[in-house]
Amino acid sequence: MRKFNIRKVLDGLTAGSSSASQQQQQHPSGSREPEIQETLQSEHFQLCKTVRHGFPYQPSALAFDPVQKILAVGTQTGALRLFGRPGVECYCQHDSGAAVIQLQFLINEGALVSALADDTLHLWNLRQKRPAILHSLKFCRERVTFCHLPFQSKWLYVGTERGNIHIVNVESFALSGYVIMWNKAIELSSKSHPGPVVHISDNPMDEGKLLIGFESGTVVLWDLKSKKADYRYTYDEAIHSVAWHHEGKQFICSHSDGTLTIWNVRSPTKPVQTITPHGKQLKDGKKPEPCKPILKVEFKTTRSGEPFIILSGGLSYDTVGRRPCLTVMHGKSTAVLEMDYSIVDFLTLCETPYPNDFQEPYAVVVLLEKDLVLIDLAQSGYPIFENPYPLSIHESPVTCCEYFADCPVDLIPALYSVGARQKRQGYSKKEWPINGGNWGLGAQSYPEIIITGHADGSVKFWDASAITLQVLYKLKTSKVFEKSRNKEDRPNTDIVDEDPYAIQIISWCPESRMLCVAGVSAHVLIYRFSKQEVITEVIPMLEVRLLYEINDIESPEGEQPPPLPTPVGGANPQPIPQSHPSTSSSSSDGLRDNVPCLKVKNSPLKQSPGYQTELVIQLVWVGGEPPQQITSLAVNSSYGLVVFGNCNGIAMVDYLQKAVLLNLGTIELYGSNDPYRREPRSPRKSRQPSGAGLCDISEGTVVPEDRCKSPTSGSSSPHNSDDEQKVNNFIEKVKTKSRKFSKMVASDIAKMSRKLSLPTDLKPDLGTILRLKGAILRMAFLDTTGCLVPPAYEPWREHNVPEEKDEKEKLKKRRPVSVSPSSSQEISENQYAVICSEKQAKVISLPTQNCVYKQNITETSFVLRGDIVALSNSICLACFCANGHIMTFSLPSLRPLLDVYYLPLTNMRIARTFCFTNNGQALYLVSPTEIQRLTYSQETCENLQEMLGELFTPVETPEAPNRGFFKGLFGGGAQSLDREELFGESSSGKASRSLAQHIPGPGSIEGVKGAASGVVGELARARLALDERGQKLSDLEERTAAMLSSADSFSKHAHEMMLKYKDKKWYQF
Repeated sequence: MRKFNIRKVLDGLTAGSSSASQQQQQHPSGSREPEIQETLQSEHFQLCKTVRHGFPYQPSALAFDPVQKILAVGTQTGALRLFGRPGVECYCQHDSGAAVIQLQFLINEGALVSALADDTLHLWNLRQKRPAILHSLKFCRERVTFCHLPFQSKWLYVGTERGNIHIVNVESFALSGYVIMWNKAIELSSKSHPGPVVHISDNPMDEGKLLIGFESGTVVLWDLKSKKADYRYTYDEAIHSVAWHHEGKQFICSHSDGTLTIWNVRSPTKPVQTITPHGKQLKDGKKPEPCKPILKVEFKTTRSGEPFIILSGGLSYDTVGRRPCLTVMHGKSTAVLEMDYSIVDFLTLCETPYPNDFQEPYAVVVLLEKDLVLIDLAQSGYPIFENPYPLSIHESPVTCCEYFADCPVDLIPALYSVGARQKRQGYSKKEWPINGGNWGLGAQSYPEIIITGHADGSVKFWDASAITLQVLYKLKTSKVFEKSRNKEDRPNTDIVDEDPYAIQIISWCPESRMLCVAGVSAHVLIYRFSKQEVITEVIPMLEVRLLYEINDIESPEGEQPPPLPTPVGGANPQPIPQSHPSTSSSSSDGLRDNVPCLKVKNSPLKQSPGYQTELVIQLVWVGGEPPQQITSLAVNSSYGLVVFGNCNGIAMVDYLQKAVLLNLGTIELYGSNDPYRREPRSPRKSRQPSGAGLCDISEGTVVPEDRCKSPTSGSSSPHNSDDEQKVNNFIEKVKTKSRKFSKMVASDIAKMSRKLSLPTDLKPDLGTILRLKGAILRMAFLDTTGCLVPPAYEPWREHNVPEEKDEKEKLKKRRPVSVSPSSSQEISENQYAVICSEKQAKVISLPTQNCVYKQNITETSFVLRGDIVALSNSICLACFCANGHIMTFSLPSLRPLLDVYYLPLTNMRIARTFCFTNNGQALYLVSPTEIQRLTYSQETCENLQEMLGELFTPVETPEAPNRGFFKGLFGGGAQSLDREELFGESSSGKASRSLAQHIPGPGSIEGVKGAASGVVGELARARLALDERGQKLSDLEERTAAMLSSADSFSKHAHEMMLKYKDKKWYQF
């Protein structure tokens, strides 16, 4: 008979949710479970997104505020990324998800207009830390193609696909009744429709003249006051872009045949000059051969030299395979700058925001498909600036990532010092010119590190402290392997189609700085951190034969002597020629056997300061079958052990002695209790999935057939399994089973001592087999008080510096004493093992091995990631499920504390990269190029507003250019225009209501009250309040004026009456 703790049962019933039911069991009579006080409550948890890092995925638009020095990037998914000085970034999202086609800053006003592919315009308020939409305008009958907002104007010109131009008041987002119709603009100059509007700009010297470019090749100079066209310019080729000379007397057009045409404003008959920048000049004055379209051109002037003409595209058609180029024409010199990716857009950064002054360009910001490049125009050779933003996450596709919060304080400086030596040379010597905004107040003082593993075998370390991100150090794991130059050279890597070095699992001990990674080609690399450069004459290597054999084989593989347990550091006793596979009990003639998938370099390897190769472990082919991919990995610096497993078995390696200590097949782990039926063959015939499968760059959703499988199980299953217990179908997959045994045993065996290097006929006692529904995801141990028992570690020390004998003796004495599982039975104190699987979590009391708490996390879905994390001086279990729920449970009682629907599993990238860490932090790869960070801590959510940077800072607008005495005297210089009088309702009337619909945004005065804080928030709130107050005052003034006129007319009438009846007697009335 078992005793039940009524209080715990009642707690479980009251705290249980619809998706999780709690069951508790206690020890048999005679042993009462001690009560553990748990401090975490539901009010400690709140879920919210914090920041997004990385390059904007699928960029589509670019804008720059030259006064505030803020850059904006829009994407095809409706995202908006704003960049200021390094460390000041912001992410916003349009709810519709439509592509951003154009962005326009209200320069130095703290506002931005975005035009979307669904024909909506949005006004963003940037004067608060989290920008919000103030107004939206949805066009109902016309498609928006181009927008233009003149500097210091509140009237936005909007061109449409029909060729019409509408005008929007950006303060109220109301349409003006003033419309420029396409037929009025071209009149009889063309017999056909001119096409969509591709360009709008006002003459720099005369705001009343508007230049309109139509796609067909027609350009019209429109007089806004007289409402008619002054000039019409016609060219045979389609127009892509137009740019003014700052004096307003010339403009330049780029065309679809790779030509540039320069026009005088007063000479509409033909262009002054026609240039084909990349066309071959033919003899006899013939027209150059047509080239690819010039997609954009900019015309920028300088006081002391020739103007700059900067363009993208226009290459000749015979340059097959040439990379995309940006061309800079300055005087007689032409520089062609090759880019790594196709150009989305570019902008020239100039000293002045005024279009009617010498522009003085100093840099060009180029938005590429997968990168952001800034070119210095002031230095010869046009070097690029060193990009301080963390935009290189996707340099090679991310295949896995890990997140560590509250790391040792000396780690980040150590990684930064070795990473600083890896920086490229040849950058511009100037400072990064996009330097607007201010940093937030960092409330979080603990160090955070993110590690990303990539498809090319590289591993990157990132400083993620205080919601920023900066790359610290990059490790290339492929350096230890021979590169295959052709297919004949690579007979063994054909288990992977591509990316044979892709990283699958990362295990890192921050205290000892030991790093262990497992790759897709069934290889494990162990690294030790050192500040000294070393040359390794021979790379230490182990080859491990790990397979599963039954029935027709007399003895399991674990009892056979391993064929290659010795390090390659010495002479290999049995070198295996790859052309003649050696024979073994499981191979026949012609089958590949005892051959690793990758070939380790046999030449000396120079290892720079940082992470240096300690040992390379490779699983080998067995009887013509490739080794299975590694599914679990653990490293322990205190014992010098690495344990790894796959669906065939588990192996333990002493990386100090470079020896295999343990090599067990699955039949030895389960023995007669093995519940799975197996085919009497080697594990698989099919090829392994390539590393490309780990890095799904193409966005795609998981098919329903894949959704029923656990993503942690891998993409293929080596055997058919038939578990008699009734659980969901995907649990019966063998890889879920393999994860169960490998994780459990790896964690158990890691606690053993080096006594495991005993004679091979002695086997360790593996103890009780515990079963949970679904694959085991995470394990941890708690002490009697419910605190997490950290894994033993040896503090880091410089390994490459020779030490004195006394110090070595001290280090030997400092090594912890090992405790074998059998001896733990003698310990009287209780401990707890926490085990989380894809379906449930259990807390096991040790040494009795009774299940004291149990929580069914989900019935209809499965857990993708589970982590035991520290929060508010306590610990909890955090889980992310495939159905999108994020849950947390107290420990050890597994009370539900948080259950929030956050994000459904839409692709395997999220499942592969989602991870929780201490202090309420979590992250995942939201797109192939971006990391999304979030928090589930109430305290962090409350402090987030202070931690975020401010985009808008009060800056004086530069003075307008001086017109000069003679220009002022004779009427030269810029001509101003009273747009209010021209476009206002009094003169132009009201716009048609069916043309566009106004939608108030959430960023109104109420939204600002809740969202804004700090100086900028107060300014934004005060500004909006003043606007409201000003509106009310103007209404009051109008009413007062009306009352005054009414009183005046009454007074006049009274006076007239008095004069009329002044001399009349009473009887004359």
